[in-house]
Amino acid sequence: MKRTTATALAVVVLGWFYFNHMQDPVARYTAYPFDYRDVVVSAAEKEEVSPALVASVILAESKYKNTAESETGALGLMQLMPDTARWVAQQMGHGNYTDRQLKEPETNIQLGTWYLGYLLKEFNGDEVQALAAYNAGRGHVESWVKEKNWNGMIDTIPFPETRMYVKTVLMYQERYEALYGEYH
Repeated sequence: MKRTTATALAVVVLGWFYFNHMQDPVARYTAYPFDYRDVVVSAAEKEEVSPALVASVILAESKYKNTAESETGALGLMQLMPDTARWVAQQMGHGNYTDRQLKEPETNIQLGTWYLGYLLKEFNGDEVQALAAYNAGRGHVESWVKEKNWNGMIDTIPFPETRMYVKTVLMYQERYEALYGEYH
């Protein structure tokens, strides 16, 4: 596990350095794609979430592969667990939702963005806590905070994988903001 975390950190640091100092804009846009841009922007505006944050979650979760499926069963662009997606769909009033729709980009982005917005509200706009909850589960983050096992800082997130995930998504968000500026 430690080797995987160290390797992932090295890749992120080298990737950050390489893409921040590259002169070729085509390579930068290739590294930070913005597929489904209209859907992302629309869902982000509706849920009052930064489009750059949504794009960053998609890049971190699935590398923009709508057929992505994790070992734990998370599906689609934003890697939602079917149970979570059903709950979100119910909250959003999607009465005819089926798990098959989770691999449809538009549905996945709408559900994932709603959930991200929900987590941001639940954690008072704190992106670090919301992203940690998106990755590790809301219950873990609530437990860490309640039991004072976590002070809310990225470097003290109890799960190494979640710590790396949050760092990566926030770094991606900076790149998306720099590359795409306004999203319209």
